[in-house]
Amino acid sequence: MKTKRRTIRAKKSRATRETIELSSGNVFTDLGFPDAEERLLKAKLATKIAELIEQKGWTQTQTAERVGLDQPKVSHLLRGRLSGFSADRLFAILNRLGHSVEVRISAKERMPEKTHTHVRIA
Repeated sequence: MKTKRRTIRAKKSRATRETIELSSGNVFTDLGFPDAEERLLKAKLATKIAELIEQKGWTQTQTAERVGLDQPKVSHLLRGRLSGFSADRLFAILNRLGHSVEVRISAKERMPEKTHTHVRIA
């Protein structure tokens, strides 16, 4: 008695090629946002504000009372919803949290395409 053999062919998987692109150092630039430097500045400031609030152990309500915002605005800030916050407003919040903010403008003039914004948080 002959038995039938079933031949099963394994499908050859195609090797997928992934392209890896180095970051510019600013995720907002990498994603193509026109105001990338401002977005990065605000994100860094908001991150520092969130760290300071956490260190103090404050609730959103306590934070709101101390920095002059309402609780929903504090929530937006802590969740990274920064469209309603200018860098200046974030500087003021840092001041109300008891921290100084310094802005330094370089003495040397450069071509606009060679300039940058750098935030250093100590």
